[in-house]
Amino acid sequence: MALTGRTALLAALGALVVGPLLASWAGIGLVTGAVLLAVLVDLVLAAPVRSLRIDRGGDTTVRLGENASVELTVTNASGRPLRALVRDAWAPSAWRPGTAETASRHTLAVPAGERRRATSVLTPSRRGDHHAHRVTVRSHGPLGLAARQGSHDVPWTVRALPPFTSRKHLPSRLARLRELDGRTSVLTRGQGTEFDSLREYLPGDDVRSIDWRASARRHTVAVRTWRPERDRHILVVLDTGRTSAGRVGDAPRLDAALDAALLLTALATRAGDRVDLLAHDARKRAAVVGNSANEILPAFTNAMAVLEPALHETDMRSLVSTALKMAPHRSLIVLLTGLDAAPVEDGLRPLLPLLTKRHEVVLASVADPHLDVLAAGRGTLEAVYGAAAAEQTRADRRATADRLTRHGVTVLDAPPSRIAPGLADTYLALKAAGRL
Repeated sequence: MALTGRTALLAALGALVVGPLLASWAGIGLVTGAVLLAVLVDLVLAAPVRSLRIDRGGDTTVRLGENASVELTVTNASGRPLRALVRDAWAPSAWRPGTAETASRHTLAVPAGERRRATSVLTPSRRGDHHAHRVTVRSHGPLGLAARQGSHDVPWTVRALPPFTSRKHLPSRLARLRELDGRTSVLTRGQGTEFDSLREYLPGDDVRSIDWRASARRHTVAVRTWRPERDRHILVVLDTGRTSAGRVGDAPRLDAALDAALLLTALATRAGDRVDLLAHDARKRAAVVGNSANEILPAFTNAMAVLEPALHETDMRSLVSTALKMAPHRSLIVLLTGLDAAPVEDGLRPLLPLLTKRHEVVLASVADPHLDVLAAGRGTLEAVYGAAAAEQTRADRRATADRLTRHGVTVLDAPPSRIAPGLADTYLALKAAGRL
């Protein structure tokens, strides 16, 4: 039983109004007895909580930052009307910041034998699975003096997917892809390996594209046009080890890497290429293999939703071994990892020949734009020391990138805002050059 604020207020008013009129202990006892009787009657008339049936329904997935609606259906099987305050408990990260106390509470009036619905609007603030806790119901009596309270376990899970903010860059990259494929009036004549068609020579065309035999038959100069090969294999490898946990701005590096991987996947799928995913640190965390073009992006986002950085070093030997098993034939391997000198030199660089011998390798790393701010600092001793440290860090990253380039790796080092479009541009450049 729960006594309400109305009960306390009624008792206080009774003491103030009736108290002076009743000077005897018997009078005070009479008032107290009347209040207790009213509370008891109110409690008896309140609908029972245990006999309620509570069901859930609604969204099971949502993109990070967007709203998900989860419905509670409360069925009152008793013979008394339900007047209740219902609290739908979730973890604080499932609600918009600062709204958990108000958004989780619903006031319901359910007549006997009927049902009513209440909708909780969730706005998750982090990726991953958000699980519902208990639903607590406080059933008030008709006078509002007392209430019954109890809880029901009603499980439900809402998975917050990566937000895919780089989706805004997809239309411009698809336009460039159509140019590469020759599907627009602007035909890009790269060094692709798939023959497209013959057409008449135009000033500015590469003379190496002239087809002399066709020109002799036509009595005009004909050139060959090419388009990038389709149905190439791309393996996106996410390093979820210690370096991916470093925060750049308000989010860990891993979040920017996920966004870049999603844009590349969407673009490559539209280009007719096959894309697989591997997430690895000390062991394999996730793998998505062999999905169709329509299923690949949902499968990627679903697998990425639960990925979290591991606070230990990545086992590069195991990562490379797993990647080679997933890509037995020539492929484009995109490794999203850190560019710190020690992990690369000690872990990755000795294994690069195993990758570059057969595959085209791209290494994409999320840079910290705050280094540029520190490097420009002057005026105080602290700022000068910060600028020196930032310059040393940037120099080490450039040196590491140069060494990887000499091993045949295409290196992209860009801040979070440019890593996704930069990786998409790198992919398009490789297709235009016929290196896939």
